[in-house]
Amino acid sequence: GDMDRINVPPPGPMDLPLSLLEMGCSGRFELITHPLPDQPLPPQKGNIAPFTTYLPHGLPPTSLSLETEVEKQFLQDPSWLPIHNIDFAFQKEVSVDSLLNCTPSALHTGLSVVRDPTTGMLLDFTEVDTGLSAKNSLSLHRQPGPPSESLRGSNTNYPFLPGGMEELSLDQIKKKSELEKDVDFENDLLKVPPGLKAGMDFTDKEIVQPEVNLMSLLSALDDITELQPEADEKEEGKEKQDAPKLPRTNSLEDLGIKVLQPKSKPKENPEESKKWAIPVNITAPCDDFYKRVPNPAFKWPFELDVFQKQAVLRLEAHDSVFVAAHTSAGKTVVAEYAIALSQKHMTRTIYTSPIKALSNQKFRDFKNTFGDVGLLTGDVQISPESSCLIMTTEILRSMLYNGSEVIRDLEWVIFDEVHYINDAERGVVWEEVLIMLPDHVSIILLSATVPNALEFSEWIGRIKKRHIYVISTMKRPVPLEHYLYTGNSTKTQKEMFLLVDAVGNFLTKGYYAAVDAKKERTSKHAQSFGTKSTSHNTSASQDRAVWLTLLHFLSQRQQTPVVAFTFSRTRCDENARSLESMDLTTSIEKAEIHSFFQKSLSRLRGGDRQLPQILVMRDLLKRGIAVHHSGILPILKEVTEMLFSRGLVKVLFATETFAMGVNMPARTVVFDSIRKHDGTGFRNLLPGEYIQMAGRAGRRGLDATGTVIILCKAGVHEMADLHVMMLGKPTLLQSQFRLTYTMILNLLRVEALRVTDMMRRSFSENHRDTQTHEKRISQLKQMVSSLPPLDTDGQLSDLLPYYHTVTELRTTKEALQRAILESVNGLKALSVGRVVVVNNKQHFNALGVILQVSNDSVNRTFTALIICEKGNEEGDGKCNNSDAFPHLFNTALFIPEGPCSHTVQKLKLEDVSAITVKTLKVIPDRIIDNYNKRQQPRFRLDPPGQAISTATQELLRLAEASPGGLPSLDPVNDLQLKSVDVVEDSMRLRVLQDSLRGFNCINSPTFAEQFARVKERMSVQEELDRLLFLVSDQSLSLLPEYHQRIKVLQSLQYVDSSGAVQLKGRVACQISSHELLLTELLFENALSPLAPEESAALLSCLVFTQNTQVEPHITNTLQEGIDRVLSVAQRIGELQRDCGIPQTAEEFVGQFKFGLTEVVYCWARGMPFAEIAQLTDVQEGTVVRCIQRLDEVLKEVRQAARIVGDSVLGSKMEKASLAIRRDIVFTASLYTH
Repeated sequence: GDMDRINVPPPGPMDLPLSLLEMGCSGRFELITHPLPDQPLPPQKGNIAPFTTYLPHGLPPTSLSLETEVEKQFLQDPSWLPIHNIDFAFQKEVSVDSLLNCTPSALHTGLSVVRDPTTGMLLDFTEVDTGLSAKNSLSLHRQPGPPSESLRGSNTNYPFLPGGMEELSLDQIKKKSELEKDVDFENDLLKVPPGLKAGMDFTDKEIVQPEVNLMSLLSALDDITELQPEADEKEEGKEKQDAPKLPRTNSLEDLGIKVLQPKSKPKENPEESKKWAIPVNITAPCDDFYKRVPNPAFKWPFELDVFQKQAVLRLEAHDSVFVAAHTSAGKTVVAEYAIALSQKHMTRTIYTSPIKALSNQKFRDFKNTFGDVGLLTGDVQISPESSCLIMTTEILRSMLYNGSEVIRDLEWVIFDEVHYINDAERGVVWEEVLIMLPDHVSIILLSATVPNALEFSEWIGRIKKRHIYVISTMKRPVPLEHYLYTGNSTKTQKEMFLLVDAVGNFLTKGYYAAVDAKKERTSKHAQSFGTKSTSHNTSASQDRAVWLTLLHFLSQRQQTPVVAFTFSRTRCDENARSLESMDLTTSIEKAEIHSFFQKSLSRLRGGDRQLPQILVMRDLLKRGIAVHHSGILPILKEVTEMLFSRGLVKVLFATETFAMGVNMPARTVVFDSIRKHDGTGFRNLLPGEYIQMAGRAGRRGLDATGTVIILCKAGVHEMADLHVMMLGKPTLLQSQFRLTYTMILNLLRVEALRVTDMMRRSFSENHRDTQTHEKRISQLKQMVSSLPPLDTDGQLSDLLPYYHTVTELRTTKEALQRAILESVNGLKALSVGRVVVVNNKQHFNALGVILQVSNDSVNRTFTALIICEKGNEEGDGKCNNSDAFPHLFNTALFIPEGPCSHTVQKLKLEDVSAITVKTLKVIPDRIIDNYNKRQQPRFRLDPPGQAISTATQELLRLAEASPGGLPSLDPVNDLQLKSVDVVEDSMRLRVLQDSLRGFNCINSPTFAEQFARVKERMSVQEELDRLLFLVSDQSLSLLPEYHQRIKVLQSLQYVDSSGAVQLKGRVACQISSHELLLTELLFENALSPLAPEESAALLSCLVFTQNTQVEPHITNTLQEGIDRVLSVAQRIGELQRDCGIPQTAEEFVGQFKFGLTEVVYCWARGMPFAEIAQLTDVQEGTVVRCIQRLDEVLKEVRQAARIVGDSVLGSKMEKASLAIRRDIVFTASLYTH
């Protein structure tokens, strides 16, 4: 450029004619002499030629002026620009053919040579795909992407093909989806390409047709047609061979037997319905273990349990396992073996855990054991190239969606604490990961004991098409004893009652002893009101008395360390504070605690070390007491955990999260209460939760039994509640699968993966047994093809419409009858003495009278006396037209031809086709007794009793009086059923009944037989349709919601009408939570008017979830930003509502909480943490966690800004990130150093 050029004065007489020339890239310089125009070249001395001779083109140009060059070459050169020679400048010859030549496109496949690996001989050629890349292929053969993306992948990458999803077969490719149409190359061609205004004009122009030689065309056509018929004949021949050879017969019975045989076949070959989950028998000892595993990949200092040996054997065989066992049973052994195996095989293992704290602890444990271990969480990345990677499940999910290269080398994925799949918020992540894992990865699932481990493993096995070995053990290495404690003073401190012993027997004796002990102390006043004190709450001073007494008692009996589970953070803090008089440590322990505490906090800034929470905790810890819950600063939590595992913390007041955490067993576990608040209300602990927490009692190798104590502060809990909680079944693993916009967009991005595939494979759709359905479908298809053809000529032409009308009539009628039965008036009408019209296999429009009505409301039956022909009392008379439902169009009542007889039967509701307006006076008991008596052989010939003959005569008289049919009760007008459904049904019924009379087919002589055929064919067809529906995507329970969410994405333009992901959708893929709101804010430039610290403060609404009482003070621009966020959220909420998603706009807006905006704003502006904590009632630990998660959101926004190309926003997020990443909030975890 001009700036770099130094203006040198022109050479004077004193200047030497020298130039500097740089040689190559090495930085050497040569001096060159220029021949001056008036001086001859210096003479050549010896063999040293001047420098110009070594350069083939002379010296390189020195700073030429481009303008003069261009001018000289293009404008002044007449041969280049022939202005005067017009013919030469514009050539006239037109060669259209040159337009038709196009270079052939690159082939998708190439040939590769297969050689014998030892001799190198050429054996074969195979076709290999070329041009596969992470942007167009799911295959593992694709080229690796750039190294910068190898760890996390990129959001434009395809994932690897998930295991168990087959590549599409040819038939599936041929089937067209709704969006694909057959292209008609003659008509309706699209003329305007997408995104352009104008298009092509294809209208016919007048073109003179050249003459065609018809003969040549015809001969060409002959060649084509000759090929066809043979192929068709072959096809027909095939069909003929396939169809079972059936003799022609007129009766359906002969056929029926042969057709139905396939049903019973599958029982003979058990391989057909193979089970994916294989339970392993852990009672059988594993004697030949060391023979089968002569040199194990990892050795432990202790002898393995049987279940661990079984698991190791399965891992050696590279099988997937599901291990369900109690917390301290030693599931980690399985994980350690897998890590050791993958180090031996030079592959990788990923260990995922649900909680970040858990990941950190596992990192330290495995790092000490294996050395080659890395950690990936939202904010930390430590040696990601290691063979064992520990990460949270969310990160693994994004690596799978983004096609990370790590997946190629992956041998094992270990899922710890799998019962977390029940978590409503995050459970879906586990399912997505399990579905997306490729085929070559084996899965290890570690879980607390769950009742449906087999069912869950069966699901995984089925979607992955591989066996899963289920190893489940109920054994506890250290058995537990559960006590009730009622003491609250020195006098009563020994009141501890055994409730469940070490073998698991519930001792009612202990329960009643506790009740008595409690009763002794309640004042006479309370006794007069009954023993139970209803309040669950006790005052702080009562609590303090109980805790002091209990802890005194336990430390006397050397029962420490104790974990006290309390289900509220404030209760934890209060309890710990109330023990100021208690000191549980020796002076040596105090010194150890002090030095550890100081060393751990040495990495904090001076001011941060003086935070009130830290000072309080230091004080507690020295006396051997500690608190652990989400409001505590992370670094303090870690100090507490480490001191606890060293046995220096004697009493730990903790919330439930401590039990989810790592193996930190104590000698004793105390439950402050057995009720907890789960976000909606108070409830008792579930058995699963109780077992998880109680399981912290008992340290392997240190304690013979673990002690679990339940405090009875207000009163003794209900025995039934205790029994359920201690011995009940733990919670089932249940699917929490739901559709998220990120999931939908990530799958739409890749043509080969469909969201419906993901839905079909989810655990919530586990009940779909597609394999058996498919088998049954093929059987039914065969049955349909083997049924005799229908005769639908002449009179029978309207047989099918008749069948459909009858079917609809029957369903309508059933619905009406159900409604009548469920109504009060209907039941009143169907009472003793009511005359009804009966139709079933035996009776046709026969009158009956109700004698008794059964009590069960589910399958209500009516005992009735019905008139019939003599000889048809038992129902074996010929009545062949029952299948054709003649009573639907023929209301003529039954009148016996011979003498009138009667029968007493239990009728179901469907046998009663009409409730008439008539009633009779009957004496039910006499009729029934008399009838039953005459059923016995010796009274068989007695004449019927008076009551029966009267009733029979009355019924006959009614029938003869109105042979055309009796008026019946109308559900709407007579029974007063006014609901919309009933009114609609009864109107439809009338229309249908009238239309039946207009059909011709009922007059045909062969009507009954043909109708039976239709009925049989249709019943097979209906079952077939039902199964086809069940197998299809249409029956997915989440399908409607999927369509609603697609509608939302389309109206916001994240995807276009054909389902292709647009720019906004690409951005939303980057964002893991609240993707719609954030993307909308980005595209509306809502963050552009804000300073970096303000935008950080505004985005805190996405990560903060609690309610606060404190009103924040904030700047005007921030307030405007908040209003803007709320209006965008309102808009999205309303749109979702309009598209049918069942969440109100208020609920959607309500999930964004702005309680921490001021705190984050001040923090980003550099205010120290001690002052920040004063601004809000939110606890320090929660603030820290919130700011850490905010940093992850800022990272995502930065990525999103990069995709949109908004560098200003990107750098603003960078600044915001730097502003909040400081001091105590981002102190590295003690576990990772």
